Amino acid sequence: MTDLSRLVAHPGANDLDTTDPFLPGRAIVLRSAVPRHCTAETPVLFAHHGVLRNGGDYRDHFLPLVDEAGMLVIVPEFPNEDFPGSPWYNFGNRADAEGKPKPREEWTYGVDSRLFAALRGQGVTRRRRYGLWGHSAGGQFVHRLVSLGFRDEVAVAVTANAGTYAMPRLDVDFPYGLGATGLDEAGLRALLRFRLTVMAGTADIDATAEHFPKEPAAMAQGPTRHARAHAYVATARAQAEALGTHCNWTIIDVPDVDHDGGRMAVAAAPILAAALHASEEI
Repeated sequence: MTDLSRLVAHPGANDLDTTDPFLPGRAIVLRSAVPRHCTAETPVLFAHHGVLRNGGDYRDHFLPLVDEAGMLVIVPEFPNEDFPGSPWYNFGNRADAEGKPKPREEWTYGVDSRLFAALRGQGVTRRRRYGLWGHSAGGQFVHRLVSLGFRDEVAVAVTANAGTYAMPRLDVDFPYGLGATGLDEAGLRALLRFRLTVMAGTADIDATAEHFPKEPAAMAQGPTRHARAHAYVATARAQAEALGTHCNWTIIDVPDVDHDGGRMAVAAAPILAAALHASEEI
């Protein structure tokens, strides 16, 4: 097993190559931003990069923030060579090229929880819960991960500037809804009660950008990323009312920010840090 203590070998930036036990032969690069005073009690955040698979850049977004936030940030980088395209990343490797479902253990959504278990097993952390943040394609990864039940040890999850959403509806199939996933109404109620924060840059409105999803199912969610974020939360609130439950989702507009992972990280860091430091005792 990879020696994960190397992720906290020194304050600042650290990098470590690893693999997931259920995804053998597929390289994952762990990039960490370590605060000056990092101990096994320091809260852990997994941050997820966008479509460019530039984990180093996303780690660097957090480097100036981790001392004040008092959290250890780890960015699992999924190289496109081993995790090609949206099916392997945004959509979690749930099915093969023919659409045949894969075993749940092979979904990339399980990587964070297994990494956290390994961090605990090796004594790198004694925390019992961790945080999640993702921007753009990483925001897609995070909210779908949470939606499909990989959240037992998640204290806080933030999805930022996602291009498309798995709408909390059972009559729309995954990846644009939660139909055909095995989720039932009880599971949907549990999801709606989970603490999920959606962040949307008010200037993230360029519908002509290269990586803006333009397929019909995506366009049905709204004309821009900003509009889609609001549609996602509005759908959740309507579903909660219809199901007779509470929606614990929050949407936060980030003024004058476009599709900028760095500025969204700055806006998210205090929210994430407050929730992690207030989470259950270690």
